[in-house]
Amino acid sequence: MKKRTRRKARTSEQMRPEYDFSKGVRGKHAARYASGTNVVVLAPDVASHFRTADDVNETLRAVAKLAERRRSRTKQPTA
Repeated sequence: MKKRTRRKARTSEQMRPEYDFSKGVRGKHAARYASGTNVVVLAPDVASHFRTADDVNETLRAVAKLAERRRSRTKQPTA
């Protein structure tokens, strides 16, 4: 069995010249990105039933529609 060795992190002196972050702004787009993102991690057994994010969204929309119909049916006053 091979022994794993860790590489030492590059120091700023070892950074390649083509990687120039001197004018970069940390977190410039973070707030905008976070506001439009909702990441949900599916359990492996659930994820195995869906091939794509579109499949998940389509199924959740159908379930939401069914749930809404059920809610509206139970709220109707009885005559």
